[in-house]
Amino acid sequence: MLVNNAGRGWYGSVEGTPDADVRRSFELNFFSVTEVLRAVLPGMRARGSGWIVNMSSVAGLRSAPGFGYYSAAKFAVEALTEELRREVAPFGVNVLAVEPGAFRTRAYSGFTDEPVSETVDAYLPFVESVRDSMVGQDGTQPGDPRRGVRAVLDAMDQDDPPHRLVLGTAGYDAVHDQLTHMIAELRTYEAVSRSADFPPGP
Repeated sequence: MLVNNAGRGWYGSVEGTPDADVRRSFELNFFSVTEVLRAVLPGMRARGSGWIVNMSSVAGLRSAPGFGYYSAAKFAVEALTEELRREVAPFGVNVLAVEPGAFRTRAYSGFTDEPVSETVDAYLPFVESVRDSMVGQDGTQPGDPRRGVRAVLDAMDQDDPPHRLVLGTAGYDAVHDQLTHMIAELRTYEAVSRSADFPPGP
């Protein structure tokens, strides 16, 4: 079994995040995922069995304010995981995307002493508020890591395991609201969407 759990958040605006931080974010949050996958898949295919658990995030389904590039990398993990699931199913390999909300893992503790590296002054108040909000949550996040792990293991034991698993009440509510809004908007613009095809007929 592979639990692909490498990840770190870099905060900043989309316009003003330094290029080096953008690339570091994708190197860790996306490209390292693909490298580990490619390392373990030959053995899983040879055995005809295996489990891959890709740790995504609620931010992979609904972008987190101030974490545009982290969210973008997690969106990419979501897409990769979806296609990977189809490709490896014939070899007996199962794939699960886990999408946690805020869990009490001290993931935010490093932000306390981390300088703000925003390059566009106009966004500094926003970016600083994001940093302060994350630091303020450290140690009080609602998600329980032990319960989260148990939920993942229980999901994997199901006869028909899920493709995705959102963890945490706040995460569930955020994803539910996002998908509900997307479906409503899709239906509102259905006629516009369908109008983009060539007209039927000869």
